Amino acid sequence: MSTTSITNKQKTMAANDAAESEKMQISNGGVDSIAGSTVKLKRELGLFSAVNLILGVMIGSGIFVSPASALEYSGSVALCLIIWTVSGIISLLGALSFAELGTVVNKSGAEYSYFQEAFGGIHRYWGPLPSFICAWIYVMILRPAEVAIIVMTFAEYAIQPFTTELQADYKIMAIKLASLSALFIMTFINITSVKLFVKVQNVFGICKVFACLVVIGGGIYEIARGNTAHLNKGFEGSTTNPGSIALALYSGLWAYDGWNSVTVVTEEIINPSVNVPLSISIAVPLITALYVFMNVAYMTVLSYAEMTSVPAVAVAFGARVLGPASFLIPLGVAMATFGCAMSVQFGVTRVCYTAARGGHMLEVFSYVNVKRLTPAPAVAFQAFLTTIFISVGNIKTLIEFASWFLWFFYGLAMVALLVLRKTQANKPRPYRVPTPVPCFVLLVAIFLSVLPIVHDPSIKYLMAIGFIVLGVIVYTLFVYYKKTPTVILRKFTLITQLLFESVPPSKGQD
Repeated sequence: MSTTSITNKQKTMAANDAAESEKMQISNGGVDSIAGSTVKLKRELGLFSAVNLILGVMIGSGIFVSPASALEYSGSVALCLIIWTVSGIISLLGALSFAELGTVVNKSGAEYSYFQEAFGGIHRYWGPLPSFICAWIYVMILRPAEVAIIVMTFAEYAIQPFTTELQADYKIMAIKLASLSALFIMTFINITSVKLFVKVQNVFGICKVFACLVVIGGGIYEIARGNTAHLNKGFEGSTTNPGSIALALYSGLWAYDGWNSVTVVTEEIINPSVNVPLSISIAVPLITALYVFMNVAYMTVLSYAEMTSVPAVAVAFGARVLGPASFLIPLGVAMATFGCAMSVQFGVTRVCYTAARGGHMLEVFSYVNVKRLTPAPAVAFQAFLTTIFISVGNIKTLIEFASWFLWFFYGLAMVALLVLRKTQANKPRPYRVPTPVPCFVLLVAIFLSVLPIVHDPSIKYLMAIGFIVLGVIVYTLFVYYKKTPTVILRKFTLITQLLFESVPPSKGQD
């Protein structure tokens, strides 16, 4: 072998080594970037997918399993239908206010990003605190616990035909195993590809609407047969107690929750300045119409006593009306809950991703898989938390005390909107709601945040305050003073990056 050929071989090897080092750069204990490529979340959700995302989060098990709380508190058929309609209108007004925030801030994370933009520069310590507490509540407790409850509801309905003969303990174990299996599947979908999520969610969204229409169709059939005795009672038995009316409204609004879901993933919406407000304007009125007419169908077939006593209203309705096709209702519940849980997980991982990018969660949760362009570490982290909640099992009380946080944050988002109109008055606003709208939603949020504490001042609200205090301590130590175990975090970051093939996102999300 000649000297020349050896030299050429050495040059080739050196060039290959240089190319490899350019592809992946490592510093601070972790992989930092993939040179020559753009690694960030992509805009994959068009208008149809954005509408389906809202449908996916808003239509869960509630409207099929337990829509009777509003009827129980309101006391009459007519007042209950008014409550459902008003709840839909309030949800639409709140969603349209979020649409303005989404088009102005143009970042994923919804409330987290809006608080950062509006309050972050006010004070070095206090300014970023609302954003951190929002991420702390949503990422660490509220959303993973919510996903756990929804996915356990899915498992209960999915395995119902196969567990009728099982003893109670074995049935609980089977539900947990089925829940974990469903969680694994939805986590795989959300890690693998946004396009895959979109396709699955679109299918489930169509099936959910079909299940709702089956119920409505059954109600129309019964009305056509002249079965209107329950509806003819109208306002008979209506409550005049303001507290009961407020609780009925609270129940209705809880069923509509999820109207802000499209603003959580703004950075993945195609043409967000148009598609965010438009998807909200389509989805929320559609869901309002579905919910109102489904309640009409229920109350046509079932009496007040039956509505407020059966464990699953839609199942009782199906058994009474659909005959051999009654299996469509449990199937509809299973599809609605799976799609809802998958969409909630998709959304909260974006809050986790955005908070990590803002320095309020571990940085590695802002990293993106280099091949699939999904926030894989954030998705895996949410799956881990949800697994813990599924294993614990009895977490409904946790949701009860945490749910009032939602309207507290919604109200603070309205304040952020008004602040941004003053501090960023010249910033382009492709979409703008009339000022009375966020003011009205703010008043509703204050009312709904105070009402549960006044009506039922229980220890669960002390637990909520305790969790906020814990969040303030974590923020002070690890975010403000940056007292972090650097060596351990570097090892954790490197292992996580290698496991999920993830790197920091490229600068300048568009």
